[in-house]
Amino acid sequence: MIRKLIYWKNKHFERNDSFIKIFFVYLVLLIFCVIAVYPLLNVLAVSLRPGDALFSTDLSIIPKNATLDNYRKAIFEIDLMIWLRNSLIIAVCTTVLAVTVSSTAAYSFSRFKFFGRKSGMMSLLITQMFPAPMLLLPTYILLSKLHLINNFFGLLVPYTATAVPFAIWNLKGYFDTIPRSLEESAYIDGCSPFRTFFTIILPLAKPALAVTALFAFMTAWSEFVVAKIVMSSPDRITLPVG
Repeated sequence: MIRKLIYWKNKHFERNDSFIKIFFVYLVLLIFCVIAVYPLLNVLAVSLRPGDALFSTDLSIIPKNATLDNYRKAIFEIDLMIWLRNSLIIAVCTTVLAVTVSSTAAYSFSRFKFFGRKSGMMSLLITQMFPAPMLLLPTYILLSKLHLINNFFGLLVPYTATAVPFAIWNLKGYFDTIPRSLEESAYIDGCSPFRTFFTIILPLAKPALAVTALFAFMTAWSEFVVAKIVMSSPDRITLPVG
């Protein structure tokens, strides 16, 4: 035990740090870990309660009369797996489309000068100012004329359109931080702009791409209003609607 403490001290602390300081540092970290984990354990505890105790104010981690009946009903008696599958398909497709469109568009805004560049970026920003309920009626009319009601593509279109403006701004800011000298060196070596983009820019932008993908995924995964209006068949509704 003492050897482990000495190892921790040498690895994470200064040489003159006392064991008391190390103890209190780990104690504080442990307290914060408990605070962070307890809500998750509480959610698990609520899921194990019987139906007549779901709204109980009991905060114990292991509830009385714990049962797996709620999981049995969710899996076998309702279409939870179908709703989960639908949400996963729509969220993954939205993520792929949003990242593909926004990465190429953001690179164009970052590296090339063309007419309407600044106004285009401002237009994308302005679209984020409109609340979603304001766009429900025109969105529904558009999807109805395109025969996309009760269709997965009817959700992919508005979800991707919602995620792309933020994704472009996010990726454009990151692309601006990548030195142009890297691309110029690739051009000297004979790389085309497309090869430079895919072999140099995108690998360097992995952190921004990950954030963008996460945002696009969560946008589609947790959306309720549009999915409620567009989808009507029980086998096509998403998890939030179900």
